[in-house]
Amino acid sequence: MAVARMRMSRVALLPVLVLAACTLPVAGAAWWGLPVLLVPLLAAAWVLRVGVDVGPAGITPRTLLVGRTVPWEDVAGLRVGEDQELWLVRASGTEVRLPVVRARDLPRLAAVSAGRIPDPAA
Repeated sequence: MAVARMRMSRVALLPVLVLAACTLPVAGAAWWGLPVLLVPLLAAAWVLRVGVDVGPAGITPRTLLVGRTVPWEDVAGLRVGEDQELWLVRASGTEVRLPVVRARDLPRLAAVSAGRIPDPAA
């Protein structure tokens, strides 16, 4: 089983480009405006990086800076939170938020997990 990546749509980069265009006049006004260009750069990095990787070793929730794999043996189940976000419940009882993935993505998550996560629609 290959690693399946669940990320934000690349269409989310369009508002980031608009943000970059809006920050250019501020950045060009003076030397102190240059750090403002970091805001669209960080937003683009967030869109490209944040998500969930599902592979034979386990599930890896990725944030902007951290990505730690939870092995399949440590996965006790999933919990649907308020706002339809998904939480991975570990065998120890702790929970890890799965960024970008929502309850509507459960069938896709079940498909890429090779049956380790049951499909709620079945």
